[in-house]
Amino acid sequence: MYESDVGLLAPGRAGSPAETATGDNAFLQAMLDAEAALTRAQSVCGLAPAEAGRAVTAAAADASRFDARDVALRARASGNPVTPLVFDLVAAVEEDVRPYVHRGASSQDILDTAAMLVAARALAQVLDDLARSAEAVARLALAHRNTPMAGRTLTQHAVPTTFGLKAAGWRALILDARDRLSAVRESLPAQLGGAAGTLAAFNTFAPVDEAEIADDDGRGLTVLQAFANELGLAEPLLPWLSLRTPIADLAGALAFTTGALGKLAADVLTLSRTEIGEVTEGKGGVSSTMPHKANPVRATLIAAAARRAPGLAATLYGSLVAEDERPAGSWHAEWEPLRELLRLVGQAAYDAAELTDGLRVVPYAMRENLQLTDGLIVSERLAAVFAERIGRKRAKEVLVSAAARARAETTDLADVLGDVLDEEPELAGLDLSDLTEPARYTGCAGALTDRALDRG
Repeated sequence: MYESDVGLLAPGRAGSPAETATGDNAFLQAMLDAEAALTRAQSVCGLAPAEAGRAVTAAAADASRFDARDVALRARASGNPVTPLVFDLVAAVEEDVRPYVHRGASSQDILDTAAMLVAARALAQVLDDLARSAEAVARLALAHRNTPMAGRTLTQHAVPTTFGLKAAGWRALILDARDRLSAVRESLPAQLGGAAGTLAAFNTFAPVDEAEIADDDGRGLTVLQAFANELGLAEPLLPWLSLRTPIADLAGALAFTTGALGKLAADVLTLSRTEIGEVTEGKGGVSSTMPHKANPVRATLIAAAARRAPGLAATLYGSLVAEDERPAGSWHAEWEPLRELLRLVGQAAYDAAELTDGLRVVPYAMRENLQLTDGLIVSERLAAVFAERIGRKRAKEVLVSAAARARAETTDLADVLGDVLDEEPELAGLDLSDLTEPARYTGCAGALTDRALDRG
């Protein structure tokens, strides 16, 4: 018994806008929209009656009139879903309109164009969600411009930073993703090349009612322009049946976006660990057995998407190796990974908008964690100050010795340095309480945060 994919193993996708935007019905509707636009374009160019364009558009207006499962099963015979769908669309219009359905196009023209339509529609929601996330993290960056926290490198405390700077970094990546997706979305092209990318068929069609149209050799180009205009897609310089730059560019932007959001998620997953506790998701997920848990579910789902996206993008990049004027296999290999990439980006952006909007920052935990190394987190600052008075070599010797003693005696570095200052006359007069205060060694974090927030 046939059952549709309801998202049982894809909780990030289930119920998200991405699920609707990339589902079978969405692709079916996009193919129908492409077919209708093709007939309208030929009407605009004088190669089909205006009534034909209106009739095909009306017949193609609602994908629910067509049986997607039946189309899929019949697609096995031709290797793609366009062929059976065209038969159904032809049957759905009056006999005098039928010659103008799918006229001059290849199945690849329709499916490629449909993929671009689906991508354009899905990315509209993604861009909205990215805008929400960017606004949310900007608020966090501004509110916590000077909130000190431990900077971590290679999993260990390094030097102090601020949560404002961390949030500003998240926003920078989100805006980088926005810019890449926006550029790709604006350049998504229609596909129309005919049997082998020459548009030859359109040059043979006779005009309707003695319409004035382009010379024979230019009719195909005129139809191509009108086709793209009807769909709101870019007009390609060449048919891209085996020139897969649009797919590769889209794949790159989608993979980058999931990676950018994955960085945010990875930080949240680390900072929300019980023993760190510097942030928490506003609505943590429940555990099936442990009532006390509030799992960072949104961050988890984003991280999962970010791990899957590169492999899918790699498949799409591999499909650039497309032989002849229309390839066998490489084009077909694109369909599922492209849809899955769109789904992953859609769900990740949706989850990121929810995550950032509800993220809770815990400054007191950040402050407590800054003290975990008993002042050692500011050793870089001390080394620089000491070096000015006793030289780099001696400064390093003093600090290495003091740090070892502080660790051995489980005492604060400042207490040990008090004895050191008594033994090093050149260091007399230094204010250890100031030098060992982590909040006073955040460098240009505030200025960098301001600089990042100036970006629109």
